[in-house]
Amino acid sequence: MNLDGKVIWITGAARRLGRELALDLAGRGADIAVHYASSRQEAEEVAGLVKAKGCRALAVQADLARVDQIRACARRIHETFGRLDVLINSASNFLRAKWRDVTEEDWDRSLDVNLKGPFFCAQEAAKRMIEGEGGKIINLADSAALRPNKHYAPYLISKGGIVTMTRILALELAPRIQVNAVAPGVVLPPAGTSEEVIKKLERQIPLGRVGSPQDIVAAVAFLLEGSDYITGQVLCVDGGRTIAQPSRPE
Repeated sequence: MNLDGKVIWITGAARRLGRELALDLAGRGADIAVHYASSRQEAEEVAGLVKAKGCRALAVQADLARVDQIRACARRIHETFGRLDVLINSASNFLRAKWRDVTEEDWDRSLDVNLKGPFFCAQEAAKRMIEGEGGKIINLADSAALRPNKHYAPYLISKGGIVTMTRILALELAPRIQVNAVAPGVVLPPAGTSEEVIKKLERQIPLGRVGSPQDIVAAVAFLLEGSDYITGQVLCVDGGRTIAQPSRPE
């Protein structure tokens, strides 16, 4: 897919990885719908940076736990740009809780934003892609959904659902729409992560380092631009961590 002039809807595009995706893909000529939930100022800043690259941009708000807001968001994007070519489901929360401490609220927050939201975003996007020239959907999963860690049960269950959702939608939407997922490993550790913890993580990764946002951006760009003959796949970008033996105390 040539991205020049294409319209890309990126959820969670105001901050962190979503922001990096928005700016990189605008640099490749795409117009960007910058979705945000509460970070309005950051979203408008990203939209301004996209416009500075010569592309169109729209900052658009929606609570991804609310299907009515997702539908309103999709309508506004289509009314603004007149088309939709790509959806990138990047937004998610990352809740930590031991299994015995998980509450119904924790469960609902994780599954609603991380799984229900992406499904209904894909539903709305696919309707418009089918009416147009087809398109692509990229879901952000997590390599830990394939090799789980402790203390993140609702989050990792939601990301495991993203893996299954990707494969199901790839079947449902072929041949007009290709659906794939990128599963990052350790990228952008939470603020406050100690240097000791980072070094421990690096010892668990065959390539010897944590990932960077650009590693993920490059994988997404490959799935968008590099081939139109890939669908239903999950691309792990984790430095080999999912194939490594569990670490032992040194």
